[in-house]
Amino acid sequence: MDRMAEVVPDSKSRNLQQFLTHSKWNHRDVIDHVARDVNSLLGGRNACFLIDESGFAKQGKKSVGVARQWLGRLGKVDNGQVAVFGALANGQYAAPVDVRLYLPREWTNDPERCKRAGIPEDERRFRTKIELALELVQHARKNGLNFGWVGADAGYGKGPAFCFALDDMGETFCVDLHSDFQVYLRNPEPYLPKKVKKPGPRFRKYKSDEKGIEVRDLVNGLSPRRWKNVTLRKTTRGVLRVRICRLKVYIWDGESDKVKPWTLVVTKTLGDNPDTKISLTNAPKRTTLKRLGWMQRQRYWVERTFEDAKSECGMADYQVRKWRAWHHHMAIVMMAMLFMLSERIFHEETYPLLSCADIEDLLSHFLPRRDVTEEEVIFQLEQRHRQRQQAMKSHARCQERMLK
Repeated sequence: MDRMAEVVPDSKSRNLQQFLTHSKWNHRDVIDHVARDVNSLLGGRNACFLIDESGFAKQGKKSVGVARQWLGRLGKVDNGQVAVFGALANGQYAAPVDVRLYLPREWTNDPERCKRAGIPEDERRFRTKIELALELVQHARKNGLNFGWVGADAGYGKGPAFCFALDDMGETFCVDLHSDFQVYLRNPEPYLPKKVKKPGPRFRKYKSDEKGIEVRDLVNGLSPRRWKNVTLRKTTRGVLRVRICRLKVYIWDGESDKVKPWTLVVTKTLGDNPDTKISLTNAPKRTTLKRLGWMQRQRYWVERTFEDAKSECGMADYQVRKWRAWHHHMAIVMMAMLFMLSERIFHEETYPLLSCADIEDLLSHFLPRRDVTEEEVIFQLEQRHRQRQQAMKSHARCQERMLK
């Protein structure tokens, strides 16, 4: 906040801190408003609602939701926060439209800790990331967002539960799978075994006489004749061409009697080291190979969107501890990303390559700044020195108390 106040005219660090941390404006209303505005720009049959989680490395134990957990940005387990985001995408454009902060069990099992972090009572219950993702989809529909399907990475394709839930909600989906995800080439026809000896309760777990196969083994065994070459879309380096294959498979969770006949979509980029993606979809049978491949590869844009949000709009650059402040920050970031999106679309014909970084450079040049006069620069220098001097004195007092 101090650095922001040094640049923005007529602002004070304390006022900015109050606005973010203590002001009672409703982040949910703001996020929903942003989502509807994004929908007016991108919504439609070719739009998709993409689920993507993001991690934020943090130190200490007081930041809301912080724990040792997997942080995808770092590629390892570390101390930090994790949130599940929903983004609306259409073609090369995408923007975040909703978010749910993940609370590990060590938080939801500690009411006092939740209270200190300002977590509302109705949010102090453990929910898996899949449950949070489904909440995002349901809320998007309730908020009036218009999209043709739901997409998610392999983190949500570890098992069939997420896809089953989306199908039950009437949603079309295209979800990436882990390579060890198990499918069936024939209907497994699950059944409950009959008890033949000892009396007791009935079997409740279904069984099948069919053997499943992991998708990586299935893909590796495909005949070359099953593959077709298609061109999906333009890129900054030419066009994206892939080899694609579709197969009808049966999905069973291994416990219930629920079986779904869906489509496995496999794409490989051309070249010596192809990028292979395996996805599951319940799209109608009439859906063309090209559209299936295009749907699968749309996730690229949400990854680019979060790169922009973190690099240009400060999504990961915050120092807040409480629930309200964290959600206020994310709401403001989403407003900034909406502005970036609208500017890129508005200038599409005159500046087709306009990026978020370009817009940030233009704003930093043309917006008024308070740190341009010699007097202001010296004043800010002296302010920083006073703050550092106070911090040194405070540290010295703490050391004296410890020695006593």
